[in-house]
Amino acid sequence: MFLAACSKTEEKTGTETPNTTETPKEEPKKDVSLRVFSTFGGTDAARESFQAAIDGFTSKNPNVKVENDTMSANDDGFRTKVNTDMTSGNEPDILFYFTGADAKGFIDAGKVVPLNEVLDANPDWKAGFAPAALENMTRDDGKIYSIPLTGYYEGLFVNKKIFKDNNLELPTDWDKLTKAVKTLSAKGIIPLAAPFDQSHYLIEYFMLSAAGSKGHNSGLANGIDPNWEKGYAAMKELYDLKAFPKDAATIDLSMASNYYDQGKAAMVIEGSWAIGNWKNKEVVDNTTVMPFPVMPGGLGTGKDVIGGFGSGFYISKATYDNPDKKDAAIELLKSLTSPETIEKIANSNGGTSAAAGVEIKGTTQAATDGFAMVASATSINKPIDNVVTPETFSALRAGVQSIVTGKKQPADVLKEAKATEDAGTK
Repeated sequence: MFLAACSKTEEKTGTETPNTTETPKEEPKKDVSLRVFSTFGGTDAARESFQAAIDGFTSKNPNVKVENDTMSANDDGFRTKVNTDMTSGNEPDILFYFTGADAKGFIDAGKVVPLNEVLDANPDWKAGFAPAALENMTRDDGKIYSIPLTGYYEGLFVNKKIFKDNNLELPTDWDKLTKAVKTLSAKGIIPLAAPFDQSHYLIEYFMLSAAGSKGHNSGLANGIDPNWEKGYAAMKELYDLKAFPKDAATIDLSMASNYYDQGKAAMVIEGSWAIGNWKNKEVVDNTTVMPFPVMPGGLGTGKDVIGGFGSGFYISKATYDNPDKKDAAIELLKSLTSPETIEKIANSNGGTSAAAGVEIKGTTQAATDGFAMVASATSINKPIDNVVTPETFSALRAGVQSIVTGKKQPADVLKEAKATEDAGTK
């Protein structure tokens, strides 16, 4: 009875201590501003998808403001901008750029950071990539400085209707190609739309056809491969057959692609991204893509392809070392390279997916043919501008017009390019 009375007294007098503990309020996240530079600008087929990916991230992270700084990849000025920014202390927080020789300078200068530890610290994110894609990003020092998004392929795009209307077989070998050039040029149709200054794809595929995969990928590091002379000589052969536009000396890559899109050209050497840029439905519906044929005496297989994962996202060291920016930049990078974003970008630009388990189905027959071309390729090779210095590649490009017009011999142009390469690698 005494215990019961005590209990009642405690209840009545309120001697028990009430629970006044409150859940602490979460500190508001600091406002962060990030700048992303990429080539998803101009008429790039994935421009809207990339902007949507950024908008999706900022809507979930309202404290992060992202400046989407873009230029077109067809504008050679974007290389100058990147090089200037990376050497003047104005580097973007996240940079989407080439992974080959173009990046060597700022990687060696420590302007960007290796991301192996970041990937390892985020195993779910790392597991979302196809192993081959990450392997393609790994440099000679074993480090991954850039994160892949979508891959690409380059090939010979052909308007099947123009070939059919002119009783021509598709250019699967050199004889069929030269026959098509002769027939089409005589009828006022541009056989092969290509510029001489921005002769990126001409150089890549003519050298791959002439020198084969090994000779192409060696660049000029081991001396001048004499088969590269054959490649240049074959360009002149087609020039003499009137293969190229009359204004090839003054047009750029965009104009050459437009000639094809307008149905004025029967063929163009382009990348997988071009399909999404072409607006002429009749042309797109009648387009296929194939490897560039092997020239007489060439060492190529006829199924060698230019492609891979040639671009990726870098994080600048300045951003990585900034505690106010580091985490936000990593989270943005993870969002921009999630399987969902990769699929949307790949569906926009026709690229190959860097994500594991994400199969991109061709939205057009040309895209489907392109994926099939890559699947059956005997080799997939990086572009030549990935294996020589930018200055050397400029010299190789500058030589095209001189060679096809007979002002210089292939051997002389290659000697000049080799001297440029040696000077740039000392």
